[in-house]
Amino acid sequence: MKRAMKRTNRGITMVEAMVALVVISVGMLGIAGLYLSSLQAGRSANLRIQAVNLASEMADRIRANRTAKGAYALTAGTLPTAVDCATATCTPAQLAQSDQNLWVTSLRRALPGSTAGGGSIAFTDVPDPLPDRPQPDRYTITVTWREAGSNNDATYILVIEV
Repeated sequence: MKRAMKRTNRGITMVEAMVALVVISVGMLGIAGLYLSSLQAGRSANLRIQAVNLASEMADRIRANRTAKGAYALTAGTLPTAVDCATATCTPAQLAQSDQNLWVTSLRRALPGSTAGGGSIAFTDVPDPLPDRPQPDRYTITVTWREAGSNNDATYILVIEV
């Protein structure tokens, strides 16, 4: 009787080995799926950071050229003509046009799918309720891009008062 027991306790059966192989395979597929998800999330975060940085850069340009006011208004999908303000003296409106050209070019280079929409800037001239209390004007900077493998546009909106 002891001899029969010894024989059944030796090694693993083929069924047990196949079950272990299936469990390990499912685990490895799960790890691969998590890895792909983390890669996609990292790319999405990188594009979002690019959008935030580009919108903030334009906000800084608007703050530096306060006298241009409505010259910074820009509709989505347009590329203003380049103006060389680095070597020549420009008016505030020409400097705004140069800033817009540089900004839209940077958007198209940094963000995928931004050539159609890209960026827009809406200008709101806030009326002064009292002559001695001027109100800041409002700019709404919108950056739009499309991530790889997606049919939906992602948007970042920055509102500043100058």
